[in-house]
Amino acid sequence: MDDKYRVPAIERAHLILKEISLHPGKLKLIDLSRTLAINKSSMYSLLLTLENLGWVEKETGETYRLGRELSRLGHAAFQRSNLNDAFHKEGSLSKLRLGESFQLAKLDGREVLYIAKEEALTPVRLASEPGMRLPAHATALGKVMLADLSNDDIDALYPADQEPFPHLTVNSMTTVQALKLSLEQIREQGYALDLEEAVIGFSCAAAPIRNAQGQVIAAVSCSMMLPQWEQKKQSCIEEVCKLAHQLSD
Repeated sequence: MDDKYRVPAIERAHLILKEISLHPGKLKLIDLSRTLAINKSSMYSLLLTLENLGWVEKETGETYRLGRELSRLGHAAFQRSNLNDAFHKEGSLSKLRLGESFQLAKLDGREVLYIAKEEALTPVRLASEPGMRLPAHATALGKVMLADLSNDDIDALYPADQEPFPHLTVNSMTTVQALKLSLEQIREQGYALDLEEAVIGFSCAAAPIRNAQGQVIAAVSCSMMLPQWEQKKQSCIEEVCKLAHQLSD
């Protein structure tokens, strides 16, 4: 890395966290200062900031250990990695059983962020690659994750004065009222459909992935062209729901 882009304070914080992780509950400020050759004044500021962020915790003996926020971030990274691995393992089997492509995504505000894909050998390739974003209200993935939010949350996310929503096709919903009605049905049936709302000629089914507390953390979907959809619709819904259940805690 070019030295002009380095941030020394972050590098020092990294060294502090690493040293504390090696000796949890045993090092005081003075110990860290001596070991890492960081003067006491700077060490005090760094430790105070890390403590305020929840990255370290000070014990009664003035020693430090890693904080709960680091544990939360670590768990989230581990869960994300595990979810991707599990999706590719189970999704590849779903792909073979149905002969269609499956996708994994998360909700990011009003958008769907595509994370991973298991693509079947079909004549038409899906355009939604990992890293791509689409409006949540126009996709089955987005709607099934929005359905986990309350109506108040939906109102905050989609202010009425910002209507109509951007539409990807003539079938995309454009109002909060239409979205809420759709979400009510999704909550009742446990899955969402996209009937040419994102791409003309394609339909899709999606189901939510839940954590141990029952919260929706991601979703999986299966998309296909209309001729295949007419033949496989029910099988698609069942396979998507089964996959989502397998990936949930």
